[in-house]
Amino acid sequence: MASRINLSNLKPAPGARRKMKRIGRGPGSGHGKTATAGHKGQLSRSGRKQYAGFEGGQMPLHRRIPKRGFTNIFRKVYAVVNVGDLDKLEGPITPEGLLEAGVLKKLEAGLKVLGDGDIRKALVVRAHRFSKQAVAKIVAAGGKAELLVKGSDAAGAKRA
Repeated sequence: MASRINLSNLKPAPGARRKMKRIGRGPGSGHGKTATAGHKGQLSRSGRKQYAGFEGGQMPLHRRIPKRGFTNIFRKVYAVVNVGDLDKLEGPITPEGLLEAGVLKKLEAGLKVLGDGDIRKALVVRAHRFSKQAVAKIVAAGGKAELLVKGSDAAGAKRA
């Protein structure tokens, strides 16, 4: 009868694990004396490490290429959900409810509802931003799109 595999008899495939190269441990190791650093030059000296992207003193690529554009450090990234995804849900739709339902992984700066897909139910949707198409589809289905003010759970000014 063949032995069953369990954690106590697992082994890596032959040749899959190699011994660590121990450098600077004397002549018997095969990596003694210069400890694989060669004889002279910058890379044989102590404290020899160089930063990533070092090109021997030549101007590195990341400094040679032109810099373009602008990065807005105050940019707001919204968690996005489509109207078609809301059609599968019941009851009033809130950002916290979408997190609990697993529709959103993270709330980011707030929730934005986009107009991709179709909605057939009359739903009350509360979010921080709506696209015009999303509002049109929600209202056409008989629902309401309520705008939330960041920092409060109460619905702010109603959009439709």
